[in-house]
Amino acid sequence: MSSSLSRRKLITGGWAAAGGAAGLTAAARLARRYGLIPPDWRGIWGPGETLTYACQRILTSEHSLAREFSRGEISQVAPVSGRPPEKGPYRQFLADGFAAWRLMVDGLVARPASFTLAELKRYPARTQITEQTCEAGWSFVAAWTGVPLSDLMDRVGVLPAARYAVFLPFDDKWDSLDLADAWHPQTLIAYGMNGQDLPVDHGAPVRLKIPRQLGYKNVKYLSRILLIDTLRPIGKGLGSAAPEHGYSWYAGI
Repeated sequence: MSSSLSRRKLITGGWAAAGGAAGLTAAARLARRYGLIPPDWRGIWGPGETLTYACQRILTSEHSLAREFSRGEISQVAPVSGRPPEKGPYRQFLADGFAAWRLMVDGLVARPASFTLAELKRYPARTQITEQTCEAGWSFVAAWTGVPLSDLMDRVGVLPAARYAVFLPFDDKWDSLDLADAWHPQTLIAYGMNGQDLPVDHGAPVRLKIPRQLGYKNVKYLSRILLIDTLRPIGKGLGSAAPEHGYSWYAGI
């Protein structure tokens, strides 16, 4: 896809047409032409979701970065959203300090692999001080340390057919990213926060950190990362648990 061509046609053509419902539908057809349809495109809000996703994807196609802050700007309070899993194997992993825990990365990959927490920590670490913004209106700045997801994807060898990375946690708050965000240099599998091991309330042993999207995309308590070509067979086929509760699959900020 030509970046300049698609940018011009989608932005000028799409917004010029978007004066009403018929215009949004026309813009959605234009986005479909370039393969920029989000998995939650169906329903009354579908054309708007499509236009939002397509415009942001094109405008940020050059790996634009989320703002990073100084250590002096780290928040004194880091609010917590959600509780740790109460059922299943998570409590056992927590009890033994995650010694038996593994992060599986498989699906459309050449070399499926599982990683212990110690193995993840042996990869070159990245620390980024970024803001987590909640859709409810609060936010905080923290230093997150982890391994870039791109390093793990390089390790397993993502196959050309893959289009999405699905993040499966020990609770039911699964989510997914397109590969543009999965490969992004700020997308981390984080195991540290503010210089310490990741706290349980913030997702220990590891969580997804993607500072270019709202907080609910930053999946906690990770168990598995699945590379896949379609999201239709997972859940209700909307790309994550969030749209099933009225939120957008793509939550770019």
